[in-house]
Amino acid sequence: MSQYEIAVARYFEAWNATDPAARAEAVAAAWTEDGAYTDPLADVRGHEQLAEVIAGAHGQFPGFEFRHTGTVDGHHDTARFGWELVSAADGSAPVAGFDVITLAEDGRIRSVLGFLDRVPTA
Repeated sequence: MSQYEIAVARYFEAWNATDPAARAEAVAAAWTEDGAYTDPLADVRGHEQLAEVIAGAHGQFPGFEFRHTGTVDGHHDTARFGWELVSAADGSAPVAGFDVITLAEDGRIRSVLGFLDRVPTA
């Protein structure tokens, strides 16, 4: 597994952690202490704010899981990948996007730029 695939796997562990303690641990494993996340709906920095954004997504979409789509494409300290938010109940995926991550020397994420390709209309 490449450094990019490892970083993306940790990223999804964090986004799919529903228990607050497990989420905090997964965020710390995935992001640097000053790690940033920016998408059209959020612009946060640091483990606490990252965990809050993830908790908010679970609050808005209970019973959903983030899943990686396609392949991870990376070079230098940057990688990109697609994802979707999937319902455990019926398999629907009302939200999908594409993220670009920048890695620190230790392999953790320094920053994420997220793009939303599909969002619910109502």
